[in-house]
Amino acid sequence: MAVQLNKTLINARLKSIYDGWNNATVNDDMGSIANADALLLLSGDPAAEDEPIRKGTAFQTWLLGYEFPSTFLLFDKQKMLILCSATKAKVLQQIKDGNPPVPIEILVQAKAKEAPSDAVPKFIEAYSKYTRVATLIKETYNGKLINEWNQGIDKLANKPEQVDMAPALSTTLAVKDEDELKIIRTAANLTSTLLIHHIVLKLETILDKEAKITHEQFAGQIESRIGTGDGEGAKGPDMKVWSKGRGLSDVDWGATEFCYTPIIQSRSTSTGYDLRSTAESSMDHIAHKGVFLIAVGLRYKGYCANLGRSIIVDPSKEQERIYNLLVSLQSEVVREMKDGKTLRDMYQFAAEYIREKKPDLEKNFVKNLGSGIGIEFRDSAYVLSLKNGRQLKTNMVFNLVLGFSDLVDESGKKYALHLVDTVRVGPDRAAFLTDGVKSSKETLFFLNTAEEDEKPSKVAKAPPAKPIVNVLLKRKCCRRRPPESRNIKQTCIQACKPAGLAKYSEEGGGLGEKEGKGWKRFQSYKGEGALPKEAETLRPFEDPDATFVRSVTYRSVDGHRFDQISKQITDLKKEVNKREQQKKEMADVIEQDVLVEIKGRRPHKLPEVFVRPALDGKRLPGEVEIHQNWFAIPIAYGLPKNRAPIMIGKKKAHDIQFFREASDVQFDETGNRKRKHRYGDEDEIEMEQQERRRRQMLNKEFKLFAERVAEAASTSTGETVEVDIPFRELSFEGVPFRTNVRLQPTTECLVHLIDPPFLVVTLNEIEIASLERVQFTLKQFDLVLVFKDFTKTPLHINSIPSAQLDDVKNWLDSVDIPLSEGPVNLNWGPIMKTINENPHDFFQQGGWSFLGGGGAESDAEEESDTESEFEADPEDLVSEESGEEASAYDGSDASEDSGSASYDDVSDEGDDWDELERKAAKSDSKRADGVKVRGESDDSDDDRPKKKKGAAPAKGGAKGKANGKR
Repeated sequence: MAVQLNKTLINARLKSIYDGWNNATVNDDMGSIANADALLLLSGDPAAEDEPIRKGTAFQTWLLGYEFPSTFLLFDKQKMLILCSATKAKVLQQIKDGNPPVPIEILVQAKAKEAPSDAVPKFIEAYSKYTRVATLIKETYNGKLINEWNQGIDKLANKPEQVDMAPALSTTLAVKDEDELKIIRTAANLTSTLLIHHIVLKLETILDKEAKITHEQFAGQIESRIGTGDGEGAKGPDMKVWSKGRGLSDVDWGATEFCYTPIIQSRSTSTGYDLRSTAESSMDHIAHKGVFLIAVGLRYKGYCANLGRSIIVDPSKEQERIYNLLVSLQSEVVREMKDGKTLRDMYQFAAEYIREKKPDLEKNFVKNLGSGIGIEFRDSAYVLSLKNGRQLKTNMVFNLVLGFSDLVDESGKKYALHLVDTVRVGPDRAAFLTDGVKSSKETLFFLNTAEEDEKPSKVAKAPPAKPIVNVLLKRKCCRRRPPESRNIKQTCIQACKPAGLAKYSEEGGGLGEKEGKGWKRFQSYKGEGALPKEAETLRPFEDPDATFVRSVTYRSVDGHRFDQISKQITDLKKEVNKREQQKKEMADVIEQDVLVEIKGRRPHKLPEVFVRPALDGKRLPGEVEIHQNWFAIPIAYGLPKNRAPIMIGKKKAHDIQFFREASDVQFDETGNRKRKHRYGDEDEIEMEQQERRRRQMLNKEFKLFAERVAEAASTSTGETVEVDIPFRELSFEGVPFRTNVRLQPTTECLVHLIDPPFLVVTLNEIEIASLERVQFTLKQFDLVLVFKDFTKTPLHINSIPSAQLDDVKNWLDSVDIPLSEGPVNLNWGPIMKTINENPHDFFQQGGWSFLGGGGAESDAEEESDTESEFEADPEDLVSEESGEEASAYDGSDASEDSGSASYDDVSDEGDDWDELERKAAKSDSKRADGVKVRGESDDSDDDRPKKKKGAAPAKGGAKGKANGKR
């Protein structure tokens, strides 16, 4: 396909060059070419990929839309002269024929096998006529045409005076037109999307799992998001990332590339923190704490956008203050960047702001605030520094770089912070082109914030009970959201409304609308190529006098033959339906790659394991081996989680399990010698200890193998593979299918993996959780999980013990799942049908607010009230209870009740320890007297009504006791 030049755009830009040249004066930004007779732009062989774009190449690309290597341009006040090859001349002829503002003459070089032409001598002769020529003095080029040019220039007796036109070209390129701004916006959207939806999420995963990965490997994973390789082995862009960005549906991925290899730095970087864009990601492993510097820049259709962020894990108060200062400084500088201001003014303003807010940081502040950006990543003529007096103009684009270097933390180690964005200058203020992951809530990660925020009250009413340890926060420690904002009240449900309105546009309609029943169409031949040869004579033809047959009826005296044909047609339809059904069932099955066996060493093995679903044949244990891209059983590393099934034997499977029996069937539990000499429980205790040791050994072996699988998969795919381990401390019992099972949360899922049918629910796919049948008199409640994909049937987990209600609520709260609470079951079939008919209307009318808000705080208040009623008159209760029942509700149990203790801690008023001990002693003495009196009249019928009367408040006590056992 021939190259098509935008003649209209080229003519407009040619006119802007001549207008700027003709109006230039010695004292303005175009002053370097004010007294020049001609402008000369040379170009040699293409530069290497790792070299920065030269200003001459940038100017040529801006003017012509493409880079033309080995092409000379000579601008005269009256005409323009082009020296190039014959191939390029055919393309550039379009400009000559496009009514340019000045006449254009093209000098064509001879081809390699042809006799030399006079194109180069003519070009040199035209150049030698001028007295002063502006060119790019500092740039050097290579190539055959450059050698001929240098040889010709050396022979000249009178050479023109050369002046540097780089400042004038920078001025010409600085102000962007609408076409350029549109491209830069796309580049900025690409950069922001990559940061928000991949880099930060991947970094969180690395920190959560404490994965061992080098800075260079992480940078390589980021770089592969736009695709890697060429030819058959090429991988396209990762649309899971890019589909989440705005305005990226029609991106030309062939014109997308990185400005530089992404820069990742942490406290373990051996060379220390470096804020320059020339820094590199080191081979050191990423640290899991401290300051992380991220810098990434993308180039789209030749135009650049850049972005840089600082992520701090477990920041100190000083680091928080410095980062917040950096964010506020950026907003103030952007507000000041407007038409008419000078670059010097911007740096002076930033320095004054630092001097006013925190003067001790002035020595650590960067020496410049970045530079102009466009086709060139860094325009040296537009550096935001104290020495630059150039003016800002509307639609200039800058890479705004703010930061502090050589800062020292509490441990004495040096660190740095930076905040980088691409901004466009406007008439009143600048505007961000890149954005995202900037506020302190998004960039400051805190370790175990839930435990740190617990402060003991000054006056305690009871001994502080041991809080329920949120195991999930221990493992997934990077919580960006401050703990004070974590609640599960009505506000959490209301937060779903804006997200739902954004997801479902007004024109979206219902995603779950069912289409009317249609007729199945059987197609005998797909395409004309499948038609038999006999059908050639039956093709349609154009004849207005012809008679066309609409239908044909066949009759035969042999009825059995017609029955046979009818049966064959019916069987054929059934066979076609069967094949299409099988094809439909197999459509989501992942096609496995060829096994690449590991070489140079023996593969890691896990012996004596079974697999579910079982392979064909007898149920026998086997070995699982780790190879380069597969297990020994064909399971590739790169499968999407919880989505695409694979073939196990002749059946497709979504969930695959490798397991080993925990108990050793070969272990003799009854006939060993020790039983002959032991009588009692010692042998049983020893066997239990042996069983416990075997379980620990198996757990350790499986965990080590899983880590090796993750390491091998990361090496094979280039992406960090995570091993999700269930938290048994957060587990609860329920009925997701037909049997009561133990459900265990993990960092990302809720799972049941012991017996089929298995359950794996991804937490980020859950829209809201509804707690149902939550009543004071019931021993069980139900949990309904509504998915973000409303076409999916909500998952019902029934018959969860009420004693685990607080545990379930705390877990749902810790993983940021909104929840509601109600006393009865809802009919979710009609509810979801109504939502699917028009999701936008559903969210517009309030969304999930009809469920009401269940809250930990409201529940706490209710339980606190109930318990206070129970504890208000303990003496009466003791006098009416039997000694055995009274012990169930005495002061010792109340002090161990975690629920009561937590509520007491919140109270501002309460008894001190001496008062509590005095009351406890008094209660014990009265209890002893009560037992003695009741013991003398146990046979009396008068005690029965008293027991019945004292049972009323026992419900509150029973609940408090259940909480204490938690």
